[in-house]
Amino acid sequence: MRDVAIIGVGMTKFGELWDQNIRDMFAEAALKAMEDAGVKKLDAMYVGAMSSGLYTFQEHIASVMADYIGQVGIPSTRVESACASGGLAVKSAIIEVASGMSDIVLAGGVEKMWDADDGSMILATAADQEYEGFHGVTFPGLYAMMANAYMDRYGLTREELAQVPIKNHKHAINNPNAQYPFPLNLDGVLKSSMVADPLRLMDCSPITDGAAAVIVCPLDRAKEFTNKPIKVKGIGAATGPIALHDHKDLTRLDAVRLAGERAYKMAGVTKDDIDFVEVHDCFSIAEIIVAEELGFFGYGEAGKAIANGQGTYGGRIVINPSGGLKAKGHPVGATGTAQILEAVTQLRGDAGKRQVKDAKIGMTQNMGGSGGSSVVHILEAV
Repeated sequence: MRDVAIIGVGMTKFGELWDQNIRDMFAEAALKAMEDAGVKKLDAMYVGAMSSGLYTFQEHIASVMADYIGQVGIPSTRVESACASGGLAVKSAIIEVASGMSDIVLAGGVEKMWDADDGSMILATAADQEYEGFHGVTFPGLYAMMANAYMDRYGLTREELAQVPIKNHKHAINNPNAQYPFPLNLDGVLKSSMVADPLRLMDCSPITDGAAAVIVCPLDRAKEFTNKPIKVKGIGAATGPIALHDHKDLTRLDAVRLAGERAYKMAGVTKDDIDFVEVHDCFSIAEIIVAEELGFFGYGEAGKAIANGQGTYGGRIVINPSGGLKAKGHPVGATGTAQILEAVTQLRGDAGKRQVKDAKIGMTQNMGGSGGSSVVHILEAV
């Protein structure tokens, strides 16, 4: 297997993109990535999207997007794993290059969520339809159960939980592509509308339109295209029970732990080597549990540690320098790809005011459903 590098990245602004359709958004991100890499022709492409048919009534998007960016004829594949679709599209592109099948491969993610009449219903299709969807349980309700279990076991307070979105909004202020780049305070969280007790509106990631894309190639060719190639050092992926009632512990996400362990092993590094991490903070409690499953904090410790400043600049590790799903936005099919873009931007030293000092190794963690799937990438500046 060949070593692989990321040589180009591109994305749209995240938000309510009423003047763009799903093709426009993907094309904008893909063409920016190709321009960044200095390539005009792709060997293959992977497109991450959760529910393009339900959101926009457009399926067969692997073909649509290849056509729309002027790459007719290449093999193009749609990847779906709920909110982990974008991250697994990147993984698929990396494997294709590592195997020697292709040299220049684009991995993109896209979702046009604001066009749908009932976005909650569409998102709920990523949960167990027999036992959860049928009974009206949506993801805020599932993650609220996780939050209640965690708070009961470990004594995390409602005020401490609020520090997760407060931190991520503070980070997003310096991200020009973020959907909500504004500060958030404790009152703003605690007085926001109740969604599913204890989770309030400001604990929940938003409905978002957007797209992101990356270009990968063999590491030994990367300097042909860029003087700042980013090496793919490790990848790990795993699945877990799709239904929350099948989880052995409501305060754990086994798929995240397994994916992290596999990525660490492949990369030959430990948690102490990671300078920053982009995690799947679809809800405030998710960031806390994920940070523990990846080993950055002990079980029961992450919530209070993040509340005490250990998840931001100057702390134990910078978590979600982009603003995360909460403030940057969460166009579900594009989220994992955008996380990779943030990691590349940080490792290139191009993140401006949100730059993590001396960043050499970064991690991303993308997740589907309530832990039904997860993928972790570890990247290194070379």
